[in-house]
Amino acid sequence: MIKPQIRKDILARGKPEPKNVPWWGEPNLGGWYTEAEIDAAVRAIRKSNDWSTGFGPNAKEIEKFENAFAAYCGTRYAIAINSCGTGLDMAIRCLDLAPGDEVISPAVNYKAAHLAIVGQGGKVVFCDIDSRTLNLDPEDVEKRITRHTRAIFPVHMNGLPAPMDELLDIAGRHLHPRYGPLKVIGDAARACGATYKGAKVGSQGWLTAFSFYSSKLMTTLGAGGMITTNDPAVAERLRNIRQFGGEDEWGSNYKMTKIQAAVGLVQLNRLDEMNRRRREAAQRRSKILSGTAELILPYEPPNCEHLYYVYSILVQPDWTGEKRDKIIAIMSEKFGIVCSISNPPTYLRWPYIAEKCGVPRLAVSDDVGRRLLCPPLHPLLTEEQELYICASLLEAIDMIKAGA
Repeated sequence: MIKPQIRKDILARGKPEPKNVPWWGEPNLGGWYTEAEIDAAVRAIRKSNDWSTGFGPNAKEIEKFENAFAAYCGTRYAIAINSCGTGLDMAIRCLDLAPGDEVISPAVNYKAAHLAIVGQGGKVVFCDIDSRTLNLDPEDVEKRITRHTRAIFPVHMNGLPAPMDELLDIAGRHLHPRYGPLKVIGDAARACGATYKGAKVGSQGWLTAFSFYSSKLMTTLGAGGMITTNDPAVAERLRNIRQFGGEDEWGSNYKMTKIQAAVGLVQLNRLDEMNRRRREAAQRRSKILSGTAELILPYEPPNCEHLYYVYSILVQPDWTGEKRDKIIAIMSEKFGIVCSISNPPTYLRWPYIAEKCGVPRLAVSDDVGRRLLCPPLHPLLTEEQELYICASLLEAIDMIKAGA
C-alpha cells in the first residue's frame, strides 16, 4: 500500500512524462522495439532492393520465423499470417462447419472469436468463466455439450493459460456422431510465451492462434499472427487458405510480409525477457495495491505462468457497476489514466454479436463484466509512472468513498 500522505505527494508532483497524452490500457499500448528490430527490417529491405528479388511470399525470413516459432512453442508446424483475427477465421474454417454445428466459447472475450464462428456458419454456444482466472469454466463447458458440438474454443485470457488438460479431457470423452472427439482451438492472442504445466501455450490442442498486433506481447510492425498445430494435413490446408486456397478450395491473401518476419525473429528471441519484465511490473503493482479492501487483484493458479497482458482487477461486489465506472472516469478525467474493461461479455458489448448469437445472461460473466477494471501495464513503465498509476487508482477510490 501507498500511505495516504505519500500518495498525495506523488499526485501533487503531477503526471510524469509523457504528460500531454492519455496513458491508455489495451489496446493502445505499443510494443517494445530495439535497434536489433530496426536493423533486421533494414536488412530485409536491402536484400529486396533488386527487381529480381522483391518481397515474395516464399521469402526465407518467413520460413525461418515459422520454424523458430514452432520450435519455441514445441509444435511441429507454425503458419505465419497477417493477423490473429485472420487466424481465428482460418482455424474455424478448417472445421468445415455445417448448419447447426456448435462451438463452445467463453462469453468474456473479444468479439473476433465469435465473429469467426458466425462467419463460418457455426453457432456460438456461450460458456461461463471462472471468476478468479477469467478463463473457461470446464464444468460449465461440459454442461453445454450437445450432439451438435464440434469444438471447444478457449481463450488464454489476458495472459493466463486456460485449463487445457481439463478441456482436452472433456473433448476426448465427448464424440461428435460424425467427426469423433471434439476439437480444441486455442486463442492465444494475449498469451504468447506463457507456460501451462511446463509447456508453452500453443503446444496443446488442435490449433492455436497468436497475435502480433501493436499492443501484444511480441509484435511485427503493428500487425501479424501465427497458427501452431501438430496436424500435418491441417497445416497444409492452412498454408493453402493463406494463399488464395491453393488448387482445391476458397482462400485469400493472408500472408505475412518478409519485413514483418525479420522483425518477428528478433522479437521472438527477446520474448522471454520481455515477458519476464512484464511479470515483474505486474508483481510490483500487486505489492503496491495489496491490502486494498475494494480490489481483488489478478490470480495466478499453480503450474501456470501469468503474463499479465492485461492487469485484470475486479472491484468488490459492492463496487459493481456505477462505482466501478466512477473509478474509471476519475482516473481518466483527473489523472489522465485510461483503464480498459477487458472484456465484458461480447453479447453485452457488441450489438451485432447479440443479434447473431443471442443474449444468454451468464451469471459469472455478466457480473465480471460490471466489475473489471484494467489500468495500463507495460514492461517499460518506470517506477515513477507505476506509482502514479497506483496512486491515481487509490485516490479515485477514496474520492468516491468521500462522496465524489
